[in-house]
Amino acid sequence: MQAMHHRRTHCQLCNSSALTPILSLEPTPPANAFVTEAQRDIKQPCFPLDVFQCEHCHHVQLLDVLDPAVLFENYVYVSGTSPAFVKHFEEYAASVCSRFNPSVGSLIVDIGSNDGTLLNFFKSRNYRVLGIDPAQVIAANATAAGIETLPAFFTPKLASEIVSTRGQAAIVSANNVFAHAEDLYSIAVGIADLLKPDGVFTFEVSYLVDVFQDVLFDTIYHEHMAYHAVGPLQRFFKRADLELFSVARVSSHGGSLRGYVQKAGGPHTFDGTVDKLINIERQLGLDQPATLRKFGNRIDLLRDQFKTVLQDLKKAGKSVAGYGAPAKATTLLHHFGIKPGTLDYIIDDSPLKQGLYSPGQHIPVVSSEILLRSTPDILLILAWNFAEVIMTNNAAFVKKGGKFLVPMPAVRLYP
Repeated sequence: MQAMHHRRTHCQLCNSSALTPILSLEPTPPANAFVTEAQRDIKQPCFPLDVFQCEHCHHVQLLDVLDPAVLFENYVYVSGTSPAFVKHFEEYAASVCSRFNPSVGSLIVDIGSNDGTLLNFFKSRNYRVLGIDPAQVIAANATAAGIETLPAFFTPKLASEIVSTRGQAAIVSANNVFAHAEDLYSIAVGIADLLKPDGVFTFEVSYLVDVFQDVLFDTIYHEHMAYHAVGPLQRFFKRADLELFSVARVSSHGGSLRGYVQKAGGPHTFDGTVDKLINIERQLGLDQPATLRKFGNRIDLLRDQFKTVLQDLKKAGKSVAGYGAPAKATTLLHHFGIKPGTLDYIIDDSPLKQGLYSPGQHIPVVSSEILLRSTPDILLILAWNFAEVIMTNNAAFVKKGGKFLVPMPAVRLYP
Protein backbone atom coordinates (compact mmCIF):
# COMPACT_ATOMS: atom_id res chain seq x y z
CA MET A 1 0.00 0.00 0.00
CA GLN A 2 1.36 3.44 -0.97
CA ALA A 3 2.20 5.75 1.94
CA MET A 4 -0.18 8.69 2.29
CA HIS A 5 2.67 11.16 2.74
CA HIS A 6 6.35 11.57 1.89
CA ARG A 7 8.87 14.40 1.85
CA ARG A 8 10.77 15.20 -1.34
CA THR A 9 14.48 16.03 -1.17
CA HIS A 10 14.91 17.69 -4.58
CA CYS A 11 13.49 20.71 -6.41
CA GLN A 12 10.46 20.06 -8.60
CA LEU A 13 11.77 22.14 -11.49
CA CYS A 14 15.55 21.68 -11.62
CA ASN A 15 16.16 18.64 -9.37
CA SER A 16 18.62 20.49 -7.12
CA SER A 17 18.91 19.32 -3.51
CA ALA A 18 19.81 22.83 -2.29
CA LEU A 19 16.51 23.79 -0.66
CA THR A 20 16.11 26.56 1.94
CA PRO A 21 13.13 26.75 4.36
CA ILE A 22 11.31 30.10 4.16
CA LEU A 23 7.92 29.66 5.86
CA SER A 24 6.00 27.25 8.10
CA LEU A 25 2.22 27.37 8.44
CA GLU A 26 0.08 25.35 10.84
CA PRO A 27 -0.23 21.71 9.70
CA THR A 28 -3.60 20.79 8.21
CA PRO A 29 -5.50 17.82 6.83
CA PRO A 30 -5.83 17.69 3.04
CA ALA A 31 -7.64 20.93 2.15
CA ASN A 32 -10.60 19.22 0.48
CA ALA A 33 -10.87 16.29 2.90
CA PHE A 34 -14.47 16.93 3.96
CA VAL A 35 -15.96 14.23 6.17
CA THR A 36 -19.38 12.67 6.62
CA GLU A 37 -21.59 12.67 9.71
CA ALA A 38 -20.28 9.20 10.57
CA GLN A 39 -16.66 10.46 10.43
CA ARG A 40 -17.01 13.78 12.25
CA ASP A 41 -15.84 12.43 15.63
CA ILE A 42 -12.70 10.88 14.12
CA LYS A 43 -9.62 13.12 14.32
CA GLN A 44 -8.05 13.66 10.91
CA PRO A 45 -4.28 13.47 10.47
CA CYS A 46 -2.57 16.79 9.77
CA PHE A 47 0.51 17.21 7.60
CA PRO A 48 3.23 19.89 7.49
CA LEU A 49 2.81 23.05 5.42
CA ASP A 50 6.47 24.01 5.20
CA VAL A 51 7.54 26.15 2.23
CA PHE A 52 11.04 25.97 0.70
CA GLN A 53 12.93 27.83 -2.00
CA CYS A 54 15.41 26.22 -4.36
CA GLU A 55 18.79 27.93 -4.11
CA HIS A 56 19.57 27.04 -7.73
CA CYS A 57 16.47 28.04 -9.76
CA HIS A 58 14.60 29.96 -6.99
CA HIS A 59 11.39 27.92 -7.35
CA VAL A 60 9.12 28.11 -4.27
CA GLN A 61 7.52 24.82 -3.27
CA LEU A 62 6.27 22.39 -0.66
CA LEU A 63 8.34 19.29 -0.05
CA ASP A 64 5.66 17.35 1.83
CA VAL A 65 3.68 15.42 -0.76
CA LEU A 66 0.38 13.66 -0.14
CA ASP A 67 -0.73 10.68 -2.20
CA PRO A 68 -2.54 12.21 -5.21
CA ALA A 69 -5.14 9.45 -5.08
CA VAL A 70 -6.09 10.70 -1.60
CA LEU A 71 -6.21 14.32 -2.80
CA PHE A 72 -7.99 14.01 -6.11
CA GLU A 73 -9.86 10.77 -6.78
CA ASN A 74 -12.78 11.79 -4.55
CA TYR A 75 -12.53 15.51 -5.28
CA VAL A 76 -15.45 17.75 -4.26
CA TYR A 77 -14.62 20.98 -6.11
CA VAL A 78 -16.43 21.66 -9.39
CA SER A 79 -15.87 24.79 -11.50
CA GLY A 80 -19.44 24.99 -12.77
CA THR A 81 -20.91 25.92 -9.38
CA SER A 82 -19.08 29.27 -9.47
CA PRO A 83 -20.65 31.81 -11.87
CA ALA A 84 -17.45 33.86 -11.68
CA PHE A 85 -15.34 30.95 -12.89
CA VAL A 86 -17.83 30.02 -15.61
CA LYS A 87 -17.51 33.56 -16.95
CA HIS A 88 -13.73 33.44 -16.55
CA PHE A 89 -13.47 30.24 -18.59
CA GLU A 90 -15.84 31.57 -21.25
CA GLU A 91 -13.60 34.61 -21.72
CA TYR A 92 -10.49 32.41 -21.56
CA ALA A 93 -11.70 30.12 -24.36
CA ALA A 94 -12.67 33.12 -26.49
CA SER A 95 -9.23 34.68 -25.94
CA VAL A 96 -7.35 31.49 -26.91
CA CYS A 97 -9.46 31.04 -30.07
CA SER A 98 -9.04 34.67 -31.08
CA ARG A 99 -5.29 34.74 -30.50
CA PHE A 100 -4.28 31.39 -32.02
CA ASN A 101 -7.20 30.64 -34.36
CA PRO A 102 -6.97 26.82 -34.32
CA SER A 103 -8.67 25.15 -37.29
CA VAL A 104 -12.28 24.10 -36.71
CA GLY A 105 -12.34 20.44 -35.73
CA SER A 106 -8.89 20.59 -34.10
CA LEU A 107 -8.36 18.64 -30.90
CA ILE A 108 -8.26 20.61 -27.63
CA VAL A 109 -7.21 18.76 -24.48
CA ASP A 110 -7.68 20.05 -20.94
CA ILE A 111 -5.56 18.46 -18.20
CA GLY A 112 -7.37 18.62 -14.87
CA SER A 113 -10.58 19.41 -16.72
CA ASN A 114 -12.84 19.04 -13.69
CA ASP A 115 -16.50 19.20 -14.76
CA GLY A 116 -15.64 20.30 -18.31
CA THR A 117 -16.63 23.94 -17.90
CA LEU A 118 -13.73 25.27 -20.00
CA LEU A 119 -13.98 22.56 -22.65
CA ASN A 120 -17.68 23.18 -23.05
CA PHE A 121 -16.88 26.64 -24.45
CA PHE A 122 -14.42 25.13 -26.95
CA LYS A 123 -16.93 22.46 -27.92
CA SER A 124 -19.52 25.13 -28.67
CA ARG A 125 -17.05 26.51 -31.24
CA ASN A 126 -16.94 23.15 -33.05
CA TYR A 127 -13.64 21.85 -31.73
CA ARG A 128 -13.05 18.25 -30.71
CA VAL A 129 -12.46 18.21 -26.97
CA LEU A 130 -11.06 15.76 -24.46
CA GLY A 131 -10.82 16.17 -20.71
CA ILE A 132 -8.40 14.39 -18.38
CA ASP A 133 -9.15 14.36 -14.67
CA PRO A 134 -8.44 11.81 -11.91
CA ALA A 135 -11.60 12.68 -9.92
CA GLN A 136 -13.64 9.60 -10.76
CA VAL A 137 -17.16 10.88 -10.09
CA ILE A 138 -16.57 14.33 -11.58
CA ALA A 139 -15.01 12.79 -14.72
CA ALA A 140 -17.97 10.43 -15.13
CA ASN A 141 -20.44 13.28 -14.67
CA ALA A 142 -18.60 15.42 -17.24
CA THR A 143 -18.67 12.58 -19.77
CA ALA A 144 -22.37 12.04 -19.14
CA ALA A 145 -22.92 15.76 -19.76
CA GLY A 146 -21.24 15.55 -23.18
CA ILE A 147 -17.59 16.38 -22.40
CA GLU A 148 -15.63 13.14 -22.80
CA THR A 149 -13.26 12.93 -19.84
CA LEU A 150 -10.67 10.27 -19.13
CA PRO A 151 -10.60 9.46 -15.37
CA ALA A 152 -6.82 9.41 -15.10
CA PHE A 153 -3.66 11.31 -14.23
CA PHE A 154 -1.85 12.80 -17.23
CA THR A 155 1.39 10.97 -18.12
CA PRO A 156 3.64 10.69 -21.19
CA LYS A 157 2.14 7.23 -21.78
CA LEU A 158 -1.39 8.65 -21.81
CA ALA A 159 -0.24 11.44 -24.14
CA SER A 160 1.09 8.84 -26.59
CA GLU A 161 -2.18 6.92 -26.43
CA ILE A 162 -4.17 10.08 -27.21
CA VAL A 163 -1.90 10.91 -30.18
CA SER A 164 -2.23 7.39 -31.59
CA THR A 165 -6.03 7.36 -31.33
CA ARG A 166 -7.01 11.01 -31.85
CA GLY A 167 -3.99 12.80 -33.28
CA GLN A 168 -2.02 15.71 -31.83
CA ALA A 169 -3.68 18.66 -30.14
CA ALA A 170 -3.79 22.26 -31.34
CA ILE A 171 -4.32 23.47 -27.77
CA VAL A 172 -3.48 21.81 -24.46
CA SER A 173 -4.59 23.57 -21.28
CA ALA A 174 -3.95 22.96 -17.60
CA ASN A 175 -5.57 25.58 -15.41
CA ASN A 176 -5.05 25.80 -11.67
CA VAL A 177 -3.59 22.29 -11.75
CA PHE A 178 0.01 22.82 -12.91
CA ALA A 179 0.82 23.48 -9.27
CA HIS A 180 -0.81 20.20 -8.21
CA ALA A 181 1.54 17.55 -9.60
CA GLU A 182 4.81 16.33 -8.13
CA ASP A 183 6.46 15.17 -11.36
CA LEU A 184 6.13 18.29 -13.51
CA TYR A 185 8.90 17.24 -15.87
CA SER A 186 7.00 14.12 -16.99
CA ILE A 187 3.89 16.23 -17.53
CA ALA A 188 5.87 18.72 -19.63
CA VAL A 189 7.35 15.89 -21.72
CA GLY A 190 3.86 14.48 -22.27
CA ILE A 191 2.56 17.90 -23.32
CA ALA A 192 5.43 18.31 -25.80
CA ASP A 193 4.50 14.97 -27.40
CA LEU A 194 0.80 15.80 -27.45
CA LEU A 195 1.13 19.21 -29.13
CA LYS A 196 1.06 19.72 -32.88
CA PRO A 197 4.20 21.44 -34.27
CA ASP A 198 2.41 24.81 -34.10
CA GLY A 199 0.34 23.90 -31.05
CA VAL A 200 0.11 25.89 -27.82
CA PHE A 201 0.09 24.80 -24.20
CA THR A 202 -1.71 27.35 -22.04
CA PHE A 203 -1.88 27.26 -18.26
CA GLU A 204 -2.95 29.31 -15.26
CA VAL A 205 -1.34 29.09 -11.84
CA SER A 206 -1.42 31.19 -8.71
CA TYR A 207 1.32 33.78 -9.20
CA LEU A 208 4.03 34.18 -6.57
CA VAL A 209 4.13 37.97 -7.07
CA ASP A 210 0.45 38.26 -6.08
CA VAL A 211 0.82 35.75 -3.23
CA PHE A 212 3.71 37.82 -1.87
CA GLN A 213 2.34 41.33 -2.44
CA ASP A 214 -1.19 40.62 -1.14
CA VAL A 215 -0.21 38.09 1.59
CA LEU A 216 -2.31 35.35 -0.05
CA PHE A 217 -0.95 32.70 2.29
CA ASP A 218 -4.18 30.68 2.18
CA THR A 219 -3.33 29.57 -1.37
CA ILE A 220 -0.71 27.39 0.37
CA TYR A 221 -2.13 23.91 0.89
CA HIS A 222 -1.10 20.38 0.00
CA GLU A 223 -2.76 20.29 -3.41
CA HIS A 224 -0.59 23.29 -4.33
CA MET A 225 2.94 21.94 -4.26
CA ALA A 226 4.33 24.82 -6.33
CA TYR A 227 4.12 28.62 -6.10
CA HIS A 228 5.19 29.70 -9.54
CA ALA A 229 7.18 32.64 -10.81
CA VAL A 230 8.08 33.29 -14.43
CA GLY A 231 11.87 33.02 -14.04
CA PRO A 232 11.95 29.44 -12.73
CA LEU A 233 9.22 28.39 -15.18
CA GLN A 234 11.12 29.75 -18.17
CA ARG A 235 14.18 27.66 -17.27
CA PHE A 236 12.05 24.60 -16.51
CA PHE A 237 10.28 24.55 -19.87
CA LYS A 238 13.63 24.75 -21.66
CA ARG A 239 14.59 21.46 -19.96
CA ALA A 240 11.60 19.80 -21.68
CA ASP A 241 12.33 21.34 -25.12
CA LEU A 242 9.52 23.84 -24.71
CA GLU A 243 9.46 27.64 -24.80
CA LEU A 244 7.47 30.01 -22.62
CA PHE A 245 6.79 32.73 -25.18
CA SER A 246 4.12 34.88 -23.52
CA VAL A 247 2.65 35.50 -20.07
CA ALA A 248 -0.09 37.66 -18.57
CA ARG A 249 -1.37 38.45 -15.10
CA VAL A 250 -5.04 37.63 -14.54
CA SER A 251 -7.33 38.23 -11.59
CA SER A 252 -8.56 34.70 -10.83
CA HIS A 253 -7.84 33.27 -7.36
CA GLY A 254 -6.78 36.69 -6.13
CA GLY A 255 -3.97 36.92 -8.69
CA SER A 256 -2.79 34.35 -11.20
CA LEU A 257 -0.32 33.90 -14.03
CA ARG A 258 -1.44 32.77 -17.48
CA GLY A 259 1.30 31.34 -19.66
CA TYR A 260 1.61 30.30 -23.29
CA VAL A 261 4.15 27.64 -24.27
CA GLN A 262 5.22 26.12 -27.59
CA LYS A 263 7.64 23.47 -28.78
CA ALA A 264 11.24 24.72 -29.02
CA GLY A 265 11.63 26.63 -32.27
CA GLY A 266 7.86 26.94 -32.75
CA PRO A 267 6.23 29.65 -34.86
CA HIS A 268 4.81 31.88 -32.14
CA THR A 269 6.50 35.22 -31.46
CA PHE A 270 8.07 36.15 -28.14
CA ASP A 271 6.25 39.34 -27.13
CA GLY A 272 8.47 40.62 -24.31
CA THR A 273 6.06 39.83 -21.50
CA VAL A 274 8.23 37.03 -20.10
CA ASP A 275 11.23 39.32 -19.61
CA LYS A 276 9.00 42.06 -18.20
CA LEU A 277 7.62 39.87 -15.40
CA ILE A 278 11.03 38.34 -14.66
CA ASN A 279 12.32 41.87 -14.08
CA ILE A 280 9.42 42.59 -11.68
CA GLU A 281 10.20 39.39 -9.75
CA ARG A 282 13.85 40.41 -9.42
CA GLN A 283 12.97 43.94 -8.34
CA LEU A 284 10.77 42.50 -5.58
CA GLY A 285 13.60 40.24 -4.45
CA LEU A 286 11.60 37.04 -4.92
CA ASP A 287 14.78 35.17 -5.77
CA GLN A 288 16.05 35.88 -2.23
CA PRO A 289 15.02 33.71 0.76
CA ALA A 290 15.33 36.71 3.10
CA THR A 291 12.60 38.55 1.18
CA LEU A 292 10.25 35.60 1.39
CA ARG A 293 10.89 35.08 5.10
CA LYS A 294 9.52 38.59 5.72
CA PHE A 295 6.31 37.28 4.17
CA GLY A 296 5.78 35.23 7.33
CA ASN A 297 5.89 38.37 9.49
CA ARG A 298 3.15 39.95 7.38
CA ILE A 299 1.01 36.81 7.75
CA ASP A 300 1.37 37.03 11.53
CA LEU A 301 0.26 40.68 11.48
CA LEU A 302 -2.79 39.83 9.38
CA ARG A 303 -3.65 36.94 11.71
CA ASP A 304 -3.44 39.19 14.78
CA GLN A 305 -5.68 41.82 13.15
CA PHE A 306 -8.25 39.23 12.17
CA LYS A 307 -8.32 37.49 15.55
CA THR A 308 -8.80 40.84 17.33
CA VAL A 309 -11.84 41.68 15.18
CA LEU A 310 -13.32 38.19 15.52
CA GLN A 311 -12.76 38.05 19.28
CA ASP A 312 -14.42 41.46 19.74
CA LEU A 313 -17.45 40.27 17.76
CA LYS A 314 -17.74 37.09 19.81
CA LYS A 315 -17.34 39.03 23.09
CA ALA A 316 -20.19 41.26 21.96
CA GLY A 317 -22.35 38.13 21.65
CA LYS A 318 -22.46 38.08 17.86
CA SER A 319 -23.20 34.82 16.07
CA VAL A 320 -20.80 34.03 13.22
CA ALA A 321 -21.10 31.67 10.27
CA GLY A 322 -18.83 31.12 7.28
CA TYR A 323 -19.62 31.67 3.61
CA GLY A 324 -17.78 29.52 1.10
CA ALA A 325 -15.86 26.32 1.77
CA PRO A 326 -12.96 26.51 -0.70
CA ALA A 327 -9.74 24.59 -0.13
CA LYS A 328 -8.01 27.80 0.96
CA ALA A 329 -10.37 28.02 3.94
CA THR A 330 -8.68 25.00 5.49
CA THR A 331 -5.34 26.83 5.62
CA LEU A 332 -6.91 30.06 6.87
CA LEU A 333 -9.00 28.43 9.61
CA HIS A 334 -6.08 26.38 10.92
CA HIS A 335 -3.37 29.05 10.74
CA PHE A 336 -5.59 31.76 12.20
CA GLY A 337 -6.44 29.39 15.04
CA ILE A 338 -10.21 29.49 14.56
CA LYS A 339 -11.40 26.76 16.89
CA PRO A 340 -14.39 24.45 16.38
CA GLY A 341 -17.48 26.17 17.72
CA THR A 342 -16.42 29.65 16.60
CA LEU A 343 -18.43 29.28 13.38
CA ASP A 344 -21.93 27.85 13.64
CA TYR A 345 -21.80 26.51 10.08
CA ILE A 346 -20.35 27.24 6.64
CA ILE A 347 -22.55 28.01 3.63
CA ASP A 348 -21.42 26.65 0.27
CA ASP A 349 -23.20 26.50 -3.09
CA SER A 350 -21.71 23.15 -4.12
CA PRO A 351 -24.11 20.22 -3.58
CA LEU A 352 -21.03 17.96 -3.33
CA LYS A 353 -19.99 19.70 -0.08
CA GLN A 354 -23.40 20.29 1.48
CA GLY A 355 -24.15 17.83 4.26
CA LEU A 356 -20.45 17.23 4.91
CA TYR A 357 -18.12 18.69 7.57
CA SER A 358 -15.06 20.86 6.99
CA PRO A 359 -11.54 19.36 7.12
CA GLY A 360 -10.07 19.34 10.61
CA GLN A 361 -12.57 21.52 12.49
CA HIS A 362 -15.59 19.52 11.24
CA ILE A 363 -17.87 22.53 10.87
CA PRO A 364 -21.14 21.60 9.12
CA VAL A 365 -21.45 22.73 5.48
CA VAL A 366 -24.96 23.77 4.46
CA SER A 367 -26.90 25.36 1.62
CA SER A 368 -27.54 29.11 1.47
CA GLU A 369 -31.21 28.27 2.00
CA ILE A 370 -30.44 28.35 5.71
CA LEU A 371 -30.45 32.17 5.48
CA LEU A 372 -34.16 32.01 4.70
CA ARG A 373 -34.77 30.40 8.09
CA SER A 374 -32.21 32.07 10.35
CA THR A 375 -29.80 34.97 10.08
CA PRO A 376 -26.42 35.04 11.84
CA ASP A 377 -25.07 38.41 12.88
CA ILE A 378 -21.86 37.97 10.87
CA LEU A 379 -20.96 36.04 7.74
CA LEU A 380 -17.22 35.40 7.48
CA ILE A 381 -16.46 35.20 3.74
CA LEU A 382 -13.94 32.37 3.47
CA ALA A 383 -14.19 32.46 -0.34
CA TRP A 384 -12.89 36.02 -0.09
CA ASN A 385 -11.84 36.22 -3.76
CA PHE A 386 -15.58 36.18 -4.56
CA ALA A 387 -16.47 38.62 -1.77
CA GLU A 388 -18.06 41.24 -4.02
CA VAL A 389 -20.25 38.66 -5.77
CA ILE A 390 -21.26 37.04 -2.48
CA MET A 391 -22.17 40.37 -0.88
CA THR A 392 -24.14 41.47 -3.95
CA ASN A 393 -26.05 38.20 -4.11
CA ASN A 394 -26.90 38.38 -0.41
CA ALA A 395 -28.05 41.99 -0.13
CA ALA A 396 -31.13 40.74 1.74
CA PHE A 397 -28.84 39.54 4.54
CA VAL A 398 -27.54 43.08 5.01
CA LYS A 399 -31.06 44.50 4.96
CA LYS A 400 -31.85 42.22 7.91
CA GLY A 401 -28.98 43.79 9.82
CA GLY A 402 -26.25 41.28 8.99
CA LYS A 403 -22.60 42.17 8.34
CA PHE A 404 -19.87 40.55 6.26
CA LEU A 405 -16.37 39.96 7.61
CA VAL A 406 -13.78 39.70 4.82
CA PRO A 407 -10.45 38.24 6.08
CA MET A 408 -8.23 38.70 3.02
CA PRO A 409 -6.26 40.38 1.57
CA ALA A 410 -7.09 42.97 4.26
CA VAL A 411 -9.47 42.51 7.20
CA ARG A 412 -12.66 44.53 6.78
CA LEU A 413 -16.21 44.54 8.14
CA TYR A 414 -19.00 45.47 5.73
CA PRO A 415 -21.16 47.52 5.92
